[in-house]
Amino acid sequence: MVPEIAQSPELLDLIDQSLALLNKIQKHPDFKSVEYAPDVTLGDAEQALIEVRWETLAQSPIINIFALQGFTN
Repeated sequence: MVPEIAQSPELLDLIDQSLALLNKIQKHPDFKSVEYAPDVTLGDAEQALIEVRWETLAQSPIINIFALQGFTN
């Protein structure tokens, strides 16, 4: 059985919004002027969200488009 959270389009929406915000932060002129040396970068956070998104999509139920069109039994 697929966990209920993985079936939620809300989760994918939140991940996509988070990725968009990370992108805006990285491009913001004020962020570009910040000097810091973190152990984890925004790129690392972005990669983690991408991996969560792929895992979420992998756990989503597969839709058989042929069955929807009546091509299978």
